[in-house]
Amino acid sequence: MGKIKTHKASAKRFSVTGTGKVKMYHSDHRHNLGHKTAKRKRHLRSSKILDNAMTANVKQLICK
Repeated sequence: MGKIKTHKASAKRFSVTGTGKVKMYHSDHRHNLGHKTAKRKRHLRSSKILDNAMTANVKQLICK
């Protein structure tokens, strides 16, 4: 029986917390920051918990 491999691109972008939630970081915080407001950049720095609808899909990709 074959095993499911970890999707490495997803593993670099998502992580699973101790309680089983999936944590991710916001996009759009890499370049072209001059025209974005300070509030927008401040909120993009923080992480967020993924929605329940996508959690099962991402967990299947990244959990070994």
